[in-house]
Amino acid sequence: MSCQFDLIAFDWDGTLFDSTAIITQCIQNAVQDVGGARPSDKDASYVIGMGLMQALAHAAPDVPVERYPELGARYRHHYTAHQNDISLFKGVLGMLADLKSRNHVLTVATGKSRLGLDEALNAVELKGVFDGSRTADETAGKPHPRMLNELMAQFGVEPARTLMIGDTTHDLQMALNAQCPSVGVSYGAHEPDAFHALAPLFIAHSVQSLHQWLLENA
Repeated sequence: MSCQFDLIAFDWDGTLFDSTAIITQCIQNAVQDVGGARPSDKDASYVIGMGLMQALAHAAPDVPVERYPELGARYRHHYTAHQNDISLFKGVLGMLADLKSRNHVLTVATGKSRLGLDEALNAVELKGVFDGSRTADETAGKPHPRMLNELMAQFGVEPARTLMIGDTTHDLQMALNAQCPSVGVSYGAHEPDAFHALAPLFIAHSVQSLHQWLLENA
């Protein structure tokens, strides 16, 4: 079977990993730790996928800029305490294995830090699964297209042959900015009603429906 997409880029948190609730709580706790007003669940989850400082600045507009380093440190403190509670969504490993067997180039484009992503990729179950990755702290935060542009350049793939999959409007806007098609997933950080204006090819409501769509269309 010929492939429509040579390169598939996945967002991480909320797309492959069931981490939205914990990240939201860590953002809220970090803001409170430095004296800011606790963001609502909606405001805290909205920034998931952005680079850390960009996200925290958006979630805590009443925190002075000079306290951002402390804010980031408090977020990392809370996240580290809960990172072992985070796991892949059920069905993700099977989906990735099927895509790998079809010779797609599998990559990650994430707002996580390089250190945080590398720690996750060291898990035995994920060794050798992904061919490449880019993080916000080594490129630019979403929705800037630099992550996707660098991955496409690394593997020599054109935008039309690259698919971005993510759970936030930041992911889908990044795809548009890079002139790549996208697929949204509704089980992560953002409500899918906001996806339609960004013209994803498909909105998956579960890993299973995403898996099936990719087998039939990717």
